[in-house]
Amino acid sequence: MKTTSLTVGLTILFFALVLLALTWSSGSLLAHMVVHMMIVAIAAPFLAVSISRSQVGSTIKPSWLGPLLASVLELLVVWFWHLPAARRWAETRADAVLVEQISFVGAGMILWLTCFRPLEEGGQRMAGVIGLLFTSIHMTLLGVLLTLSPRPLYGAGDITCLGIPLSRSVDQQLAGVVMLLIGAAAYLIGAVFLLAEVLKPESSERCR
Repeated sequence: MKTTSLTVGLTILFFALVLLALTWSSGSLLAHMVVHMMIVAIAAPFLAVSISRSQVGSTIKPSWLGPLLASVLELLVVWFWHLPAARRWAETRADAVLVEQISFVGAGMILWLTCFRPLEEGGQRMAGVIGLLFTSIHMTLLGVLLTLSPRPLYGAGDITCLGIPLSRSVDQQLAGVVMLLIGAAAYLIGAVFLLAEVLKPESSERCR
């Protein structure tokens, strides 16, 4: 199970970075969002499952860092990199986009690792449910903001996404839809999965 999760997580991460390399110079928010969601909402949980009980997992996830604090960290990272000034920085400098992606991987891994606690840690698992629900909510808010904004937030003119010409407005709206469909949904599914695990009779017995 852990080997499969590691393989899937690394494969998704690899394809995300390939897509980033192909689309970075285009300035497409849609391409950026697909990469972002592939990293934090798909690759990160698989990688977290694969190392959750290892020494690497313990190193990435400090004992003092709980799910709620990790969800706040994820919020700060995600919303910072979607500020217009931060997006311009990441779209024009290779070192900035490198820092951006490292912060996405780090924040995503920390969040999922703190939520995927052993079954014996019932209280922390419930905190993980709340943390993932909170993350789903702020992802939803950002997705709605991008989709329903009356004007482009990241410049004017047209861009090209994988050879497809798009206006800035349409590009931004599609990026918001991707965040809603993948980001918000992934964290919600994770929260429901954790809650189901906590509510299992055998899990309840372990937590007593």
